[in-house]
Amino acid sequence: MNDPNSPAPGFLAFRSVPRTGVIFVMAEAAQRGFHYGHPDWSNLGQGAPEVGPLPGAPDRIEQMALPTESYEYAPVGGLMELRAAVAQLYNDRYRRGMRSQYTAENVAISSGGRAGLTRVAASLGSVHLGHFLPDYTAYEELLETFRGFVPIPILLDPKQGFTIELSRLRDEIMGAGLAALLLSNPCNPTGHLVQGDELARWVDTCRELSCCLIVDEFYAHFLYGGESAPSSVSASAYVEDVDKDPVVLVDGLTKNWRYPGFRLSWTLGPRSIIERVTSAGSFLDGGPPHPLQKAVLPLIAGDVADREARAIQDHFGNKRKLVLDRVRSMGMKLAADPSGGFYAFAALDALPPALRDGMDFFRAALDRNVIVVPGEFFDVNPGQRRGHIPSRLKGYVRISYGPDMGSLVSGLDRLEELVRSAA
Repeated sequence: MNDPNSPAPGFLAFRSVPRTGVIFVMAEAAQRGFHYGHPDWSNLGQGAPEVGPLPGAPDRIEQMALPTESYEYAPVGGLMELRAAVAQLYNDRYRRGMRSQYTAENVAISSGGRAGLTRVAASLGSVHLGHFLPDYTAYEELLETFRGFVPIPILLDPKQGFTIELSRLRDEIMGAGLAALLLSNPCNPTGHLVQGDELARWVDTCRELSCCLIVDEFYAHFLYGGESAPSSVSASAYVEDVDKDPVVLVDGLTKNWRYPGFRLSWTLGPRSIIERVTSAGSFLDGGPPHPLQKAVLPLIAGDVADREARAIQDHFGNKRKLVLDRVRSMGMKLAADPSGGFYAFAALDALPPALRDGMDFFRAALDRNVIVVPGEFFDVNPGQRRGHIPSRLKGYVRISYGPDMGSLVSGLDRLEELVRSAA
């Protein structure tokens, strides 16, 4: 009997690409009737912040002009005026008084964060690239697709708050011969933040050891420390020479400006790397949308960006406190309070036995119209080279406080009922 799932002869050239992370959980929820805006669902799995107006934030873009010239293709590397605006934002925020300054030639614009990271990955040579566990689920496909480099996992210990000491980082770079290191900062999913003197030492170490530090800074506005917290954090503050130091940054409008639907990002780094990243974009994606680049220019101004950051910190700080209090009251545990981002990476080992596995918890939550993300998806495993070993993150879930407060409270109430009924 023929297997109905086997490919037809004409499709043998195509391989199966598995759904992972948020894509998987959203597809599972959709099969049960979920759709965005559904009043009966609470999406605590979402990887995007709420997008509406916030107190103190700049006005949201509601209309955009479409001049005739915007119908044309934009340059693959992005419009020069937007590239210059991004460079100026980083100079104003992080490099005042420093001799070396970013210019438009240090910036490439891409169609979203995944496109930006994909361009960087496509530009890497035959090197060992270190990445941390746990980390962003989409890194798995990114690190698997390009076979020119070898991904090397670096395991972080929950007993140490999923952090790594600088001495161990140096040993990992030297011992594995790492020529590149990929870091989300703040980290998705744990919320750990490398900042200040510690971040400066990371940059110094990578400079000394000629290891390219690739930093995903998409959550750099989501910081929690009250009035003492900076408006944002970036490794660019510790770069000595923007064209020589091996530091490449990826950020964009998706999270820090709360415009995920715009799919607009940028890569910042030495000119020689930006040239390679742009060349990769010429065959990967062809370049970002022309009209959007024109429309977002006002958002990149330093005062506007800082107002957005402060509004985010005030509003999401309240949601963060609510989530941390509630998950702990349910019996979940956190290795450390998240210092950035909008996620709680919660351990389930103290819950009733039926809910201690992240996938079981996820499916039980779906029965109550709540979406979370099982922790095992953050055990980034390109090529499934560790598939024979059970994930050590199976006992975790990621709970997002990206949604609006009403949806957040409703979802937490349902999770509390779930835990209570399983006891």
